Amino acid sequence: MQLRTEKASIVWGPLERLNRRIVKRLIIWGTRDLRPPGMPLNDFGLLCQQVRPADVILVEGRSLLSGVIQAVTLSSWSHGAMYLGRLRDLPDSPLKQQLIDNHDWSLEQQLLVESEMGLGTVVVPIEKYARYHLRICRPRDLLPEDVKTVTDFMLSRVGMPYNMRQVFDLLRFMFPYGLMPRRWRSTLFEAHPGEITNAVCSTLIAEAFARVRFPILPVIHRGPGSSYRFFRRNTRLIVPRDFDYSPYFDIVKYPFFGGGDVQLYRDMPWDELGMLTREAADAVALEDR
Repeated sequence: MQLRTEKASIVWGPLERLNRRIVKRLIIWGTRDLRPPGMPLNDFGLLCQQVRPADVILVEGRSLLSGVIQAVTLSSWSHGAMYLGRLRDLPDSPLKQQLIDNHDWSLEQQLLVESEMGLGTVVVPIEKYARYHLRICRPRDLLPEDVKTVTDFMLSRVGMPYNMRQVFDLLRFMFPYGLMPRRWRSTLFEAHPGEITNAVCSTLIAEAFARVRFPILPVIHRGPGSSYRFFRRNTRLIVPRDFDYSPYFDIVKYPFFGGGDVQLYRDMPWDELGMLTREAADAVALEDR
């Protein structure tokens, strides 16, 4: 029995290292952008001026895995991050000092925290998504002390590894289900509709809001008479689009061309060549890079 255990350790050691290399290559392959960035539909400068701590920023990704998430969730939003504030506003901690020491950021740098495939939970500058289509989802009437609780929770999770099983669960959507060996089939495929994306990046954000019992998409049951009972959803069932759909989050948009004057749309510099196909739009986006 002891000899068999030693043999297993000799056999599985190299296989484990091989699996890690395969996963790394899959992540690189699946997270590369398939479409050029082009011109975003939002005014990024105005967005940076108005964003507040604990705001959820939804991102329309352009990678292969982003496309899978978009298709599975029936939404254009494939990723979510939370705005923390400026570097100078973060609470004094070893993490803050580490960010100052390891980056050439100024104390005015605006920061997001996100859970990213291949990196885990990290703090990134908001400029990372300057060329992406974004939407701000603002928790309505979130108390200042709860804003601190939510952002502190997100900061406490920095460095936590990403759930790598999700990589395989998402990639399996690209292959015919019946052709896969049964042992490769994930319970992701056996869940009910609406529960098949139970491990996307928004889970961490949902857990942060659960700390202060702030609702995202609660389940509501009618009780006796005119009473109601609210049930919290499993945070693993929350996907990026849920923050967009939630009645408890205000949707804040900063269009690239707009303003208070309703007649501004008449002055928009429309091109007279007509409508663009998807291929032509990508070609124009490449010219703008």
